[in-house]
Amino acid sequence: QLQLVESGGGLVQPGGSLRLSCAGSGNSLDYYAIGWFRQAPGKEREGVSCIGGSDGSTFYADSVKGRFTISRENGKNTVTLQIDNLKTEDTATYYCAAHRNYYTLGSAGTYWGQGTQLTVSS
Repeated sequence: QLQLVESGGGLVQPGGSLRLSCAGSGNSLDYYAIGWFRQAPGKEREGVSCIGGSDGSTFYADSVKGRFTISRENGKNTVTLQIDNLKTEDTATYYCAAHRNYYTLGSAGTYWGQGTQLTVSS
């Protein structure tokens, strides 16, 4: 059974940077497409970025392109999300997710972490 644990959230000023980590256990993350989703208070959960399991292809939501970078840390069973030029609208709980199928990431059969809170405020 795959388990995911996020870390790295916190309070950051606008314009700052932060790195979120998603550590996997119980199975290798290499077998899964990994995605980062976020949910702000009163809003629906949205997918912000994902990375394929086989070819490493990446996807970014328009709202985060150029500021977010998703990558795998080889040998650490971890996927990171580097966030630069943080904006107040990035404030949300960030969730890591894994699915065998890149195209159904987020739907039934997805493994979820417990989330980590990111607050962007001056």
